[in-house]
Amino acid sequence: VQLQESGPGLVKPSQTLSLTCTVSGASIRTETYFWNWLRQPPGKGLEWMGVISGSGSAWYSPSLKNRLSISMDTSKNQVTLQLLSVTPEGTAVYYCAAAKAFIMSSTSKAQYDQWGPGTQVTVSS
Repeated sequence: VQLQESGPGLVKPSQTLSLTCTVSGASIRTETYFWNWLRQPPGKGLEWMGVISGSGSAWYSPSLKNRLSISMDTSKNQVTLQLLSVTPEGTAVYYCAAAKAFIMSSTSKAQYDQWGPGTQVTVSS
């Protein structure tokens, strides 16, 4: 399975960030994988944001759950992320990652089976 993130490189504060993870080599509706979003701010460690299963159930980090939505576009085999009201602290490289196990909130790279290359998002006016 291969993952590729895409989205705007620059977002203004208070706007909504929308990112897409295009999956190839497997259907996103498979029960084999859970589709995760993580991010890494400059100079900091990974932060787990949320996960969606092949059936469309989603779980979110408690710190983001009021602003974060993860969904699926099965016609395009894509997993999407929407983060409302972004702030400059949202500047980070955003990753989608596939895991065969449900590993909510893990920031251990070894626990994920496949990663996308990441996409840089800068939040600035």
